[in-house]
Amino acid sequence: MKKILFLILPALGLLTVGCSKMKIEDFEGKQPKFVLEQYFSGKTRAWGIVKDRFGNIRRQFTVDMTGTWDGQVLTLDESFNYDDGETDNRVWKIRKIGAHDYEGEAEDVVGKAVGKAYGSALNWSYILALKISGRTWNVTFDDWMFLQPNGVLFNSAEMSKFGITIGEITLFFKKPDEKSQASVEDIFAVAAE
Repeated sequence: MKKILFLILPALGLLTVGCSKMKIEDFEGKQPKFVLEQYFSGKTRAWGIVKDRFGNIRRQFTVDMTGTWDGQVLTLDESFNYDDGETDNRVWKIRKIGAHDYEGEAEDVVGKAVGKAYGSALNWSYILALKISGRTWNVTFDDWMFLQPNGVLFNSAEMSKFGITIGEITLFFKKPDEKSQASVEDIFAVAAE
């Protein structure tokens, strides 16, 4: 009996460590510092993919964004273009409510999005009313953004329903300037050939 407990207890410890969740506070002091309202002011472009729960890529898309910061509210107008020809638009109203805290609202967000930023990272939690096959599903998002050198912003969002992961969205953002925009477009053009 003692031998069995001796083998089981370390295994349980490994399971506990493996199931731990990342904490936004762990990014305190990481550089470059991500300030949401500064980064998204002006024009921004993003490229993304949507994976289902099995890891299959279901959609690809681009997003063109225009952000306006008035000192209290960031208005972020997003225009989505999907690879199947569908288009969509979302307008966020985001308020900075504390040194590390944000609240966001959009027409298809149920209630308010809650965000926390530390160092180079930001974590959003929200419920989005997604239209899937003619029905509307309230899907929970655990959305992480990580600012990289040279203004590249990496974004990974896990989607879940009833606590079960149903998919993942991965994007990267870049502020448009002629040199970097051309090189990113060239990369995607070559990849598509």
